[in-house]
Order: sequence, then structure tokens, then C-alpha cells
Amino acid sequence: MRHTLPLAPQFYVTAPQPCPYLEGRMERKLFTALQGDSAQKLNDALSKQGFRRSQNVLYRPSCSDCAACLSARIRVEDFAPSRSQKRVLKRNAHLERRATSPWATEDQFALFRRYLDSRHAEGGMADMDVFEFAAMIEETPIRSRVIEYSDSRTNALAAVCLTDVLDDGLSLVYSFFDPDLARNSLGTHIILDHIAIARDASLPYVYLGYWVPGSPKMGYKAKFSGLEIYHRGEWQKLDDPSAFEADPHPLSTDPIAEQVANISLPNLGRR
Repeated sequence: MRHTLPLAPQFYVTAPQPCPYLEGRMERKLFTALQGDSAQKLNDALSKQGFRRSQNVLYRPSCSDCAACLSARIRVEDFAPSRSQKRVLKRNAHLERRATSPWATEDQFALFRRYLDSRHAEGGMADMDVFEFAAMIEETPIRSRVIEYSDSRTNALAAVCLTDVLDDGLSLVYSFFDPDLARNSLGTHIILDHIAIARDASLPYVYLGYWVPGSPKMGYKAKFSGLEIYHRGEWQKLDDPSAFEADPHPLSTDPIAEQVANISLPNLGRR
């Protein structure tokens, strides 16, 4: 008997573990494998429903008693840089952008290690070795790019971003930068430059990952105009981030079966 992979993706839930954003809370993720000829189509569809990609997996927070993590994206046509963001662009005018295929290099890994040791020494990625780093960059079943930012005066690598190209925008999967250049606000610069790339490519959105009200780690995302969040099954414009509070109520999330049933899947039938 011939066995084939199921056409419909299968969804699973991770075991609870400490939340990296809100102290005293536990996180849990709903996830599915990203594989086969329909990987790009599935990634496009689920990204619009709050999912994120990590290598060959698509995931979305599905905590049993909290709904604080909200997928965020910038609507490019509604974005206008603030005064401070204009200063960031001016401060980094010497950086040159280079887009390449998703291939890990020694220079990238060296910068990655410096970034983690300085910014996230206690985080979940702190022990990543060169092989795990290469897997993070290279194991992608969809259209992805590595965007490098180098100093035009010294050719030194200053920042890197792994970026997915969706049918409606750019998704910043993971970025890191030189921790010695904190004054340059390179994280902000990467987002601003991706907005420019999306605008040039006529793509309407830049996906930023998750925004968590009350988390200092995620506060910078709310500083971009044109921000939208995926809340209660739809994208909503975030006019006043300070007025939006995290929802940690035990009844704030639907049961897993109901969450899965409400996911809108693309047509993945074989040709």
C-alpha cells in the first residue's frame, strides 16, 4: 500500500514553558510543519493569521490562560517616519545593504554570537552553535533572503536580518546587530529599511513578529506608525498602544480544537 503525506496540515501544541516576555507566566505554542510543494502557499496564508516561521515550522502563541502576544505588522502606505526615526536613517546613511540567498557565513555567526552574549546571554538561543545557526538561516522551504548591512567605510558587518518574502509583504524572521553600535539603533534601522524595500516592491506590509503590551523587550514595535495587530481573528489598526492592555484572563483564549477549526487554510490539493 502506498502512503502519502496528508494534504491538510496537522497541528500540535508544545508543552508549557516559562514565558520570555511576561514574568510568572507560562507559554505554549500551536504549530504545524512547513513542507512540500505547498509550503510557500501555507506560509503566506498562516502569516496573515498571526503565525510565524522558524525553520520548517509555523507557530502561533496558544497559551492556556493568556492572550498577550499579538502578531504585528506595518501597513506600508500608512507609515511615516517620526523625527527620531529620521535621525536613525541619517545616522546609518553609511550602511550598505546586500541581499543574498539564505546561506550562513562565519562573519554572520561571529556577529550573532557577540549579539547574543551582549543582549540575550540568558535567552533560549544563548547556547546555539555554528551548526544550529546555519540551520536557522538555511533551513527554509520558502522564498527567503539574508539582508546584510555593512559599513561602506570599513566593510565591517554591522547587522543581519533573515527575511521571508510573502505574497503580501516582508516578514522579519530574525535580526541581530553589532552590540557596540547601540547608539545607531540598528534594530530600528533594519525595520525602516525593510519598509523601504517593501514600498519599492509594491508590497503592502512588513511583518514584525509579536508585540506584547507591558513587555519592555517588545515596546519598540509600537513606535512605528501604521502598525496593525492581529487580535481576535482580525487585523486592527493600533492607534494608541498605551491604551491597549495585555489580556491575561483565563478565558481570553479559545480551546485548541476551536482555534484549529477557525484557521483558514489555502487550497493545498495536488495538481
